[in-house]
Amino acid sequence: MKLKVCGLKYQSNIEELINLKIDYVGFIFYKKSSRYIGESISFDFIRKIPKHIGKVGVFVNETAYSVLNTVAHYNLDVVQLHGYESEKMCEELKPYVTVIKAFRIHNHFDFTILEKYLSHVDFFLFDTDTKTYGGSGQQFNWELLKQYTFDKPFFLSGGIDSSSIKQIQQFNHSQLHAIDINSKFELSPALKNIEKIKQFIQNINTNDNN
Repeated sequence: MKLKVCGLKYQSNIEELINLKIDYVGFIFYKKSSRYIGESISFDFIRKIPKHIGKVGVFVNETAYSVLNTVAHYNLDVVQLHGYESEKMCEELKPYVTVIKAFRIHNHFDFTILEKYLSHVDFFLFDTDTKTYGGSGQQFNWELLKQYTFDKPFFLSGGIDSSSIKQIQQFNHSQLHAIDINSKFELSPALKNIEKIKQFIQNINTNDNN
C-alpha cells in the first residue's frame, strides 16, 4: 500500500516531505482550490523531485490539450482527473501519461458507470461526494467499496487522518493501491504538518509489522 500526499505548493514544505517514505506528491491545477499551485513554486523545482516519487497533477474539467501542456511544463508522471471528464478524454491522455480518474462516492453511487473507463485509465480514485472537488476533510462509507469488483487498482481518499490507521488496516480490498492524504494533515491550506505525516507513516508501518 502506497502513500500520496496531495495539495502541495510550498517549496520548503515539499523538500521536507520528500525526505519521508512517500510514493506520490500531488499538485492542484484547479484555480478555485485554496491549494491551487499558481506561481507559488517554480516548475524547475518540481521537475527535479526524485524520480522514485510520482509527480501528480490534479485537474478539474480541463481540456486534454491544457492538461498535456501542464504535464510537459512540469514533467508530471501522473494526471488525476477530478471533475466530470469523459472516458474519451482519458483515452486521449493515456498514451502520454499515467491516468487516475477520480469519482466522488455517495450511498447511491452506481459502480457500473466505471466500466466504460476501465480500458482508458490506470487507476481510479475514490473520494467523498461533496460540493467541492476534494479537500473537504470528510470521509465516505468505505463499506460501499465492497461493490467495487473491477480488476483496476484504486487510491482511497477523503478525510483520512491519524485516527484512520486501524480502519485502513482492517480495510481489506485487493485493489487498494494507495492512501491519499490531504487536508487533515495541514497547518493551513497546502502547508503540510510534516511531523504529523511522519508519525502517520511510522504508525502505519508499525501496524503492518504486527
